[in-house]
Amino acid sequence: MQEAQTFNMHEFSSRKLWEMVSTEEKDTSPEELVAAVRELAHRRHYLTELEQIGKLKPQN
Repeated sequence: MQEAQTFNMHEFSSRKLWEMVSTEEKDTSPEELVAAVRELAHRRHYLTELEQIGKLKPQN
């Protein structure tokens, strides 16, 4: 049985979070992807890129 890992997105660099979101790694759950997008948006990093790949609604 595989043990579930919980990720603290605050511990990852913005670059690693962007890699997780943009490549949608096989071992990353949908919940983790959402958390990574939220963390990047909170940090205000990669906003344009997130919008371009459809992970974030365009900012006005």
